[in-house]
Amino acid sequence: MRRVPPQNFFAHDTAIIEPNATIGSGTSVWHHAHVRDGAEVGSSCVLGKGVFVDTGVAVGDRCKIQNNVSVYNGVTISDDVFVGPAVTFTNDLVPRAFADTWEITATSVGRGASIGANATIVCGSSLGEFCMVGAGSVVTRDVRPYSLVMGNPARFHAWVCRCGQVISREIDQPDELSCATCVEKQGALS
Repeated sequence: MRRVPPQNFFAHDTAIIEPNATIGSGTSVWHHAHVRDGAEVGSSCVLGKGVFVDTGVAVGDRCKIQNNVSVYNGVTISDDVFVGPAVTFTNDLVPRAFADTWEITATSVGRGASIGANATIVCGSSLGEFCMVGAGSVVTRDVRPYSLVMGNPARFHAWVCRCGQVISREIDQPDELSCATCVEKQGALS
């Protein structure tokens, strides 16, 4: 069922890209990855070894999805997202092997978000832009933009800059969501 990829993206010989999948230019699809019909993967992405992208999934531009991640139907990943190795996305809140019907519960990952290795994202969660999820965390509810969450269940630990540096550990969101280094860089560019 594998098709010969066009010249505008790379697919390893062992990758499976179904005929009606869309892959953006400059994207790399590595060993044993599988992109299903109806999946959309943006430009300049990296899909690591063993990544599975299900039908109906949308992945933005410049995303890095590391080895052994399954992105199931109902998940939308925005631009510039990092998904660490072995992250688990779910898509059914009441999974039963014997059920005649089931309902997909959507999950969205905002622009620039980072999800640490082995984290589990329970469906129905919305991860805000530039948030960070600590390795091994279990996300059971929405994550606010620019926040760092960790643990099981994942709880707020800090506010982070777009670059990922901790800005504040106070529960109230700071007025400025940029670290001193990023503010200095922005000032130099002005």
